Amino acid sequence: MSWLDEIRWDSNGLVPVIAQEFDTGTILMFAWMNPEALQLTCETKQAVYWSRSRNKLWRKGEESGHVQHVREIRLDCDEDVLLIKVQQIGGIACHTGRHNCFFKALENEAWVIDQPIIKDPKDIY
Repeated sequence: MSWLDEIRWDSNGLVPVIAQEFDTGTILMFAWMNPEALQLTCETKQAVYWSRSRNKLWRKGEESGHVQHVREIRLDCDEDVLLIKVQQIGGIACHTGRHNCFFKALENEAWVIDQPIIKDPKDIY
């Protein structure tokens, strides 16, 4: 049995992935991987995800240059969620030009943006 077979893939052959910044512990983003994406991630040490909206492999940073160098990959106790610890190149993980994708905080029953745009997405893509 392969190490890939130990993962509990969902009915679409995907597993949820949390990308965490290796040195700060900040959660950068959430995405999905299929077996091919995970295999490529392991081989290249750069994050490769499965884009459900585009229905294809998505090499993080292929357009923006904001690649994620993978330092560690972990599987949770139920074997159905991955945590990857990455070095985020360029300091921007989110397509909105922010450091991470979790830039809205719930305050008094309203979502408040509490992180600045580091670089205008028009200048990235």
